[in-house]
Amino acid sequence: MTYSRALRLAPFALSQFASVAYAPRMEHRPEDSALMLRYRDGDVAAFEVLYRRHKDSLYRYLLRLCHQQAATEDVFQEVWGKIIKARANYRPTAKFTTFLYHVAHNCFIDYVRRNKRHSDTTDIEPDTQPDAGELPETLTEKSLARRRLDAALKTLPDEQRDVFLLHEEAGLSLDEIASVTDSKRETAKSRLRYAIRKLREAVDEPTELS
Repeated sequence: MTYSRALRLAPFALSQFASVAYAPRMEHRPEDSALMLRYRDGDVAAFEVLYRRHKDSLYRYLLRLCHQQAATEDVFQEVWGKIIKARANYRPTAKFTTFLYHVAHNCFIDYVRRNKRHSDTTDIEPDTQPDAGELPETLTEKSLARRRLDAALKTLPDEQRDVFLLHEEAGLSLDEIASVTDSKRETAKSRLRYAIRKLREAVDEPTELS
């Protein structure tokens, strides 16, 4: 199977993810690694399952790192391209999500290095889908809170924003985050605590941390 053929297996309708809410905690499913092994052995359908399962949370993670839709789409496709290329040598030494986000983290770092003028200017609002049953005043309050949160995210250093999003969007543990970012667990924990404190301050939530 060629690289271009594999990329066409799942429709990269990226624009549909431009207005997405913060994700609930992702459930790590043990069959992910088995699916990747099946894809390694030529099972194209296994890759399609993996793609559908992880595309939304991965896109949200990259969207809030890159801030720009065009950059997000480029990095998103680069990540899946690397996953496809890596299939022949894939070994389930860690959860598939840890492997996936390690690739995504490195792709974002490469993107920043390639684009030294990387801007924090947001050209989209990642959460604009309200609940039709909510009162207008509730929607207004949530919209303001989202804007404050997104604005606060942009003020964080890349390392702290990355750790926060790996925790909230990808649902990774501190040990997994440390593995993804090639850092120590205490470093990841410190960055996460700092990010949470700043974000809570931004949305006027209590700032006590244990």
